[in-house]
Amino acid sequence: MKIAKLVQEFNPQVATILLGLSMFFTGAAGLVSEYVLSTVSTYILGSSIEQFSITIAVMMGMMGLGGWVQKFISDNNLIEKFITIEILLTILGSFAPITIYAAFGYVENNFIFIYYFFVMFIGFLIGFEIPFIIRINEMYAKELKTNLSVVMAADYIGSFIGAIVWVYFLLPNFPLTKISFIITGFNFIIAFITFLYFRKHNLIKSKILIPFIITFVFVLIIFGFKNVTNWEVSLEQKLYDDPVIISKTTKYQHLTITQNKSLNEFRLYINGNVQFSSLDENRYHEQLVHPIMSISKKHSNVLVLGGGDGLAIRELKKYKDIKSITLVDLDPGMVEFAKTNPILSKLNNNSFKDSRINIFDNKAITSDNVKSIYSNVSNNQKKEFIAQVDVINIDADLFLHKFRDKFYDIVIIDFPDPNSIELVKLYSKEFYMKLKRVLKDDAMVVIQATSPYHAKEAFLCIGRTLKAAGLKSIPFHDNIPSFGDWGWYLAWNSNMTKNEIFSKINNLESFKVETSYITPDVFRRALIFGKGELITNNKDINTLMNPKLLEIYTKNSWLSY
Repeated sequence: MKIAKLVQEFNPQVATILLGLSMFFTGAAGLVSEYVLSTVSTYILGSSIEQFSITIAVMMGMMGLGGWVQKFISDNNLIEKFITIEILLTILGSFAPITIYAAFGYVENNFIFIYYFFVMFIGFLIGFEIPFIIRINEMYAKELKTNLSVVMAADYIGSFIGAIVWVYFLLPNFPLTKISFIITGFNFIIAFITFLYFRKHNLIKSKILIPFIITFVFVLIIFGFKNVTNWEVSLEQKLYDDPVIISKTTKYQHLTITQNKSLNEFRLYINGNVQFSSLDENRYHEQLVHPIMSISKKHSNVLVLGGGDGLAIRELKKYKDIKSITLVDLDPGMVEFAKTNPILSKLNNNSFKDSRINIFDNKAITSDNVKSIYSNVSNNQKKEFIAQVDVINIDADLFLHKFRDKFYDIVIIDFPDPNSIELVKLYSKEFYMKLKRVLKDDAMVVIQATSPYHAKEAFLCIGRTLKAAGLKSIPFHDNIPSFGDWGWYLAWNSNMTKNEIFSKINNLESFKVETSYITPDVFRRALIFGKGELITNNKDINTLMNPKLLEIYTKNSWLSY
C-alpha cells in the first residue's frame, strides 16, 4: 500500500509536528556535533580558529553534497530511509570523539584521515537528511511555503538552541566524549517517537528489521555512554609517558596530571601541553617572580595575569610588604583545582587557602565591585598581615579594559604560549597599551615569552610588540629541563633607562626571601645571550587585527618540526 493512500488515516498535523521536532533536534545536534569535532581537533592540534573554520567548512560542503545526492533516491519507503539516516547519525555522532581520540593515540600519523572521515560523513548525512524531511513532509504540508517554513524554521531554531545549550550547559558540565552521546541521544529519541507514530498507522513496511536495529542502537548508545569515561582514561594514557593519575575537564580546558614514581615527579598538562614539572617548576617561577621583586622600588599591589596554578602566588607570598595580590585567570575550574587538589595545593603551598578569595565572573566585573574588595580588610589581618589574594575569573584583556581605577607596582604575566587566537591577543600591542594604563609611574612588569631557542622568532616578536606599545624591555632566559631554554621580558613604562636597570641588577647582592634555585648571579647570567640569538630580519609586531605572532609561533617553532 502506498503512503499517499494512508495519509488520511491519521492527523497530518501530528506528522508535521513530529517531523518538525526531528528537524529541530537535527539542527541542534548537527551544530553541536560541529562544535564537538572542532573542539576535539583544537585540543589535539591547537589553532582553534583554523580547526573550527576548516571543520565547519568541510561539514557544510558535505551537507551540500548530501543534499544534491539525495535527489537520486526514489520516493519509495522514504520513512524507512529517514530512520536509517537517523540511526547512522546517532552511531557516528556518538562515537566520533572517542574514536578520534583513540586514533590519535594509536595511529597518530593517520589520525587526520580518521578525523575527516567523521567530519565528512556526518556532514554528508545531515545534508542528506534535511531534504528527506522536506520530501516526507510534502505529503502533509501541501503548500511549498508551509513545508519549507516548518522544516527550515525548525532547523535554524534548533541550531540556535543547540548553540546556547552547548555554551552554557553541556560544555561546563560534561566531557566532550559524553556530550556527543547526549545530543545524538535526544535526536535518536525523537526519531524513535516518529517511527512509532508512523508504524502505528502502518506506514512502515519493515516489521522486524528496523525495530531490531533501533533496539540494538539504543542499547549501543547506553552502553557507550556508561563506559566512555573509562575508555577515555585508558586512551588518554597512550598520550603520556608516565601514568595518568588525574584527568579533569573544565569549561575552558582539559587538565591532566601524570606521576613518575621513580623520580617523584608530577606533571600538569593543559590540553595535552605540559605546563610544569614538579622537579623544575621552581626554576621557572623563581625567575618569574624574584628578579622583578628585587629591582622594583615598591611591592604593595601586585597583579598576576594567568598563573591559575598558584605557583607564582606561592613565591609572591614570601614578601611581607605586599598588601594585595590580584590574580586574573579566565578559568575558575583551574583555580578551584589548584586550591583543592592535594598534589597542586601541596606544590603551591596552599597559596589559595590562607587568604581571602573573591571570585567574579565576566558579567559581575565592574570597577566598583573590584575596588570594594581592597577596602574590606579585617582588624586581624591588619595585625598579622598576610597578603590578601583576590581571584577574578575573567579574560585578562577584558579585565584591563573594564577596570582602570586601581594601579599596580608589579605585574606578573604568566600566560600559556601564544598557540591560539584566544591567547595571541594577550600578547598584542593593544593589550600592552591597556596594561600601561594600570601601571604606577615606577611599576615593573615581567612577561612569560616562550623559548628564545625553540621559538626564537616568536620570542623576538613579543619584544618588538612591547616596544611598539611604548614599553622598554630587557630579555632574559634560563634552562628549564622540562622545556629547554626559556625566556621572559622585564618591562617598564617609566623614564628609567636600561642602564639604570642594569645598574640595579649588578648591585644586587641577595634576594630578600628564601629561594631554592635562583641567586643574583644566576639572574645576571640569565641576561646573557649568545651571538646572534637576538638578531632577526623579521620586523613584524603582533596586533589585535593582524595577529602575526600566531603564524610566527605555529610555523617557526618546535611545533612545526
